[in-house]
Amino acid sequence: MADLEQLFQAGWPILLMVVIFYFLLYRPQKKQQKARNELLNSLKKGQKIVTIGGIYGTINSLTDEVIMLQIAEKVEIKLARSSVAHVLGKDDK
Repeated sequence: MADLEQLFQAGWPILLMVVIFYFLLYRPQKKQQKARNELLNSLKKGQKIVTIGGIYGTINSLTDEVIMLQIAEKVEIKLARSSVAHVLGKDDK
């Protein structure tokens, strides 16, 4: 019985650290990853986007892995779908 009590006294700080780690690091990261995947899966032709590198443009075509982005008149670039930072809304320029 005393051994069990000592084990509990020594183990609760570690258990507390695991719980704190889960709520402060792991869970928010999973939320961000889910939101990013939803953003990448919701891309459509004609949407205005900004890439991770800061390039603004309009999606001309897309596949599972590649986006053709029009950045100026008669200028298209080929990008990885994962390089999209965010989609511009009506208020953004």
